[in-house]
Amino acid sequence: MMMKQFQYHVWLTFAFCWLLMAGYGCGSARKTVTPDHATNQSRDTIIQLMKKVADWQIDSITKNGWRHPERDWTNGAFYAGLVNYAALSKNEAYYDFMKNVGDKYKWMLYANENRYHADYYCVGQLYCQLCLKYHDPKMIQDVKALADTLLARPHTESLEWKNNIGLREWAWCDALFMGPPTLAMLSKVTGNDAYLNLCNKLWWKTTDYLYDPTEQLYFRDGSFLNKKEKNGKKVFWSRGNGWVMGGLVRVLENMPKNYPDRGKWEKLFLGMAAKIASLQQSDGTWRASLLDPDSYPAKETSGTAFYTYALAWGINHRLLNKTQYAPLVWKGWEALTKAVHPGGKLGYAQQIGAAPGHVSYDDTEVYAVGAFLLAGCEVLAL
Repeated sequence: MMMKQFQYHVWLTFAFCWLLMAGYGCGSARKTVTPDHATNQSRDTIIQLMKKVADWQIDSITKNGWRHPERDWTNGAFYAGLVNYAALSKNEAYYDFMKNVGDKYKWMLYANENRYHADYYCVGQLYCQLCLKYHDPKMIQDVKALADTLLARPHTESLEWKNNIGLREWAWCDALFMGPPTLAMLSKVTGNDAYLNLCNKLWWKTTDYLYDPTEQLYFRDGSFLNKKEKNGKKVFWSRGNGWVMGGLVRVLENMPKNYPDRGKWEKLFLGMAAKIASLQQSDGTWRASLLDPDSYPAKETSGTAFYTYALAWGINHRLLNKTQYAPLVWKGWEALTKAVHPGGKLGYAQQIGAAPGHVSYDDTEVYAVGAFLLAGCEVLAL
């Protein structure tokens, strides 16, 4: 009897060891990956890649100078990602880099002669986020002054794409990333609901004009309402709708849970998320033209990064079903990592424009880097 028990325990021990070796490999490093985390990257690998991309961009600016004005919308989008990554990495050097920009310009917004153009107060998002960290009211003094003048304006003009309407209203879809989060963040920093209420009012004014409820996507501006792609479908620009989804989640992130219209915002997000999910290509990216990918066959990272960011954010905030959407997020993230050059440069970013365009491996831009860092932070949270 004793011999049989001994043999039984020996057999169990052997079976257990065999399963360990078969499952993980003798002497190999173990990495836990749940089924919906379809990635071959560890957490440390993702963090290091984000650092590599962020450092490449900062090194490029340090060595070659600013490609665009420091307070321009392009860099405003870059800071949006960099400030989130700075918080995640707890690296004060990144904060110092951004704080130096504010100090240099005394925390004033860009291009005062076009003060109401959303592109020129996108940098206000950075000022608000740094104010939350440093509790220095001078950082948001000019943002608040602008917001107060916006509150006093009537906002009754048509959003037709004429008469330089973009100088006064959110008449193009890109503006929904540049302007609304700034007002929502300012409302959070100051505790003044009037700024969020204005954000809410102007967001839906733009949406009523540019959103196509059938396609659940935004036209870039009024001049695109009747345009068609080569395949006969409507023109919906990938990065343009990426700007919208990025702006949408950044407003939701700064909107109280009990805000009266929050449900309306969440419904819009859910509809767009479902549509965007259906348009992801087999390589994990979204093409420059959402409904005519064959005309722009190259992968494109600025739109892809914003969609990966927004979908991951939706999962993390329990708006999107994890089982359904997480595989799309990981597929998008894997595609983004493959677009990073060995030195850290992020490629395949469509250059500045207002419509779908062609893109190549060497094309890069700061706003794509910002979107990449935003996506990476949410992927890590996921």
